[in-house]
Amino acid sequence: MKNDVRQVWDDCLVVIRENVSEQSFKTWFEPIIPFKLINKRLIIQVPSQFFYEWLEDHYVKVLRKALDAAIGKDGQLEYTIIIDRGSQPKPQNAPAAPAAAGPKPAEFKPIKSPFDIKPFKDQAFESFLNNSYTFENYVEGDCNRLARAASYAVAQKPSTTSFNPLMIYGGVGLGKTHLVQAIGNFIVNNSDNFRNVLYVSSEKFTSQFINAIRENSLQDFMAFYMQVDVLILDDVQFLSGKEKTQETFFHIFNHLHQSGKQIVMTSDRPPRELSGMEDRLLSRFKWGLTADIQAPDLETRIAIIHNKVEEENATMESEVVEYLAHCIDSNVRELEGVVISLLADASLTKRTIDLDMAKHRIKSLVEENQKVISIDNIIETVTDYFKIKITDIKGKTRLREVVVPRQIAMFLAKEYTSLSLKAIGYHFGGRDHSTVIHAIQTINDLMDIDKELKSQIDNLKEKFKKK
Repeated sequence: MKNDVRQVWDDCLVVIRENVSEQSFKTWFEPIIPFKLINKRLIIQVPSQFFYEWLEDHYVKVLRKALDAAIGKDGQLEYTIIIDRGSQPKPQNAPAAPAAAGPKPAEFKPIKSPFDIKPFKDQAFESFLNNSYTFENYVEGDCNRLARAASYAVAQKPSTTSFNPLMIYGGVGLGKTHLVQAIGNFIVNNSDNFRNVLYVSSEKFTSQFINAIRENSLQDFMAFYMQVDVLILDDVQFLSGKEKTQETFFHIFNHLHQSGKQIVMTSDRPPRELSGMEDRLLSRFKWGLTADIQAPDLETRIAIIHNKVEEENATMESEVVEYLAHCIDSNVRELEGVVISLLADASLTKRTIDLDMAKHRIKSLVEENQKVISIDNIIETVTDYFKIKITDIKGKTRLREVVVPRQIAMFLAKEYTSLSLKAIGYHFGGRDHSTVIHAIQTINDLMDIDKELKSQIDNLKEKFKKK
């Protein structure tokens, strides 16, 4: 039998490498140090209590196969713990091996945080949460009711509901980050058992993982994340295509879930539409609850504006609130940004926010975002082209010289803006969405047979290109 402990362990590694993935080999076996060989008893040093438990839970068969090849069927394996979260290290034995006293392990070395802050050891844990994101200032509506209710349930009883993991998905700027950070803030302020709450974006997680590989500190990276009580991972879709990062997150996910910890994630689409993800990871995303957030409806947008105005201890006329809610109907972040901008302008210029100021700000926003044109620009251009008044096109007159330009303006509003039919109708004197549908269909039909009308619309489009 071989007497050199290094050679025996190298023989074990040959077998192990053949039976596990390369990333698993680097993560779980390269950090192991062969310590001593006593007869047929191989003693290895592992970095932590968790590391030992993970090997026993996931790789005991592989280790048994390696021992059989390197030592024989009667080979035995023992562990010693190098690092055990600050407690006095102690030897551990594999279940298949008889108990034996191990050598005195190395001195405790604190885990290095991938956030490059204090070591993770009985010190204040930085959650990276924004304290301003709470359930109290999150406006609930039909668009987000399920997501909000599930999030509040998780916040009250983390890991004890069936919502683990909780996946919140929806488009950009709809309030996903606000909602999941509200979960974190609630737990931090109300839970004694879940003290270590961590919010991290998937981009940050990936960057930390790459740095850990570069600096040979993957062990610290894994240990840090596996000791978190509540993990909030934002924009999980950005893990797409990053196979090694996904594998590491898979192991972290499994450990946290099996340890009774809470996992919360956000994405811009549901799990079934996430391409470039490992199937085993996607299957775990579906273990809990997946809830979507839709674009806010008109009533919710109005409530959001009122809420933001109240937060700033300001006031805003109802007609201005309604105008803003109709103009920006897809993005909460953009809507709040316009409100804050208007309040700042009013404060600096000592003016009252009126409809003209709001229209000017919307026009500026359209230009800043390099959109083609706003609905107000469309109405102004169409009325100028046909030599009619804005009050006429928004009024109730049914004269042909007004009705046709009105229908053309509605048609162009649908083509050049992202406004809903209801919002378009609002800008034309509060007309019903069915009137807008009729106008669009009428112009579509006439363009095929009325060359003059087709020419007029083409001329208007040319004007828009010059704006």
